[in-house]
Amino acid sequence: MSGFVTKPEPVQVPGLVHLHTGKVRDLYRDGNGNLVMVASDRTSAYDWVLPNEIPDKGRILTQLSLWWFERIADLVPNHVISTELPEGAPADWAGRTLICRSLEMAPVECVARGYLAGSGLEEYRAARTVCGIALPEGLDNGSELPAPIYTPALKAEVGEHDENVPYEETARRIGAELAATLRQTTLAVYTRAREIARERGLILADTKFEFGLLDGELVIGDEVLTPDSSRYWPADEWQPGRDQPSFDKQIIRDWLTSPASGWDRKSENPPPPLPAEIVEHTRQRYIDAYEKLTGLAWK
Repeated sequence: MSGFVTKPEPVQVPGLVHLHTGKVRDLYRDGNGNLVMVASDRTSAYDWVLPNEIPDKGRILTQLSLWWFERIADLVPNHVISTELPEGAPADWAGRTLICRSLEMAPVECVARGYLAGSGLEEYRAARTVCGIALPEGLDNGSELPAPIYTPALKAEVGEHDENVPYEETARRIGAELAATLRQTTLAVYTRAREIARERGLILADTKFEFGLLDGELVIGDEVLTPDSSRYWPADEWQPGRDQPSFDKQIIRDWLTSPASGWDRKSENPPPPLPAEIVEHTRQRYIDAYEKLTGLAWK
């Protein structure tokens, strides 16, 4: 069992219709038919949305996504129409709200990997493959791959695992032309972003994107290249053969699986609240990622 420890009640705003409460975002539709995406400070780990929030997280991820959208605009258009706060919305929505075009979303999570980590590392150790793609012998935890690879996954509901599938399976489900376009665009955006991150002293190990169609045109949506959707490592500390220090919520995962939490991941019990120091440490890592990438001080 997994999902929300405590599912929040949606904020009611005149003129907006609440559509969905996700792990991190709340979705609304406005009177013009556009989507209103509100990035909360909620955080998730091991398929649970945790009882604690990470202060400023939603704003940091929203502002970082906007920064990245500008830098990949020549590769793929994005869904953002406006960052203005809808009339009647609470003040807390400022900086974390996007008015977006409504897309026909592809049912595929588009993942690019340039380094061996996470579920890819587990599969490689078992079969010398990642999502069925054969890789050479001799790679280790954190190794750079000979070339970036595209490893799609089928999207899952809250509380369920995304399912890694071979590229051919996505082509069968959504058509060869769209599958090929998703792969080509994913790798192009990843390659651009990896170069930009490297200039700023960061390794972009892997990332995931969500795309949709608007009048037949491919458009990138959701968040993009944030520490929640991407694995960043400090380049000067990169050392294959061990877990790399990261800028994501690995701090939370490590605490939850430590004796200090007292939580059994295999049980059906929800995880406990996070200690204040874990919350603050996680918040600071999000800020560090934002500042290193953008060169701007978090305000």
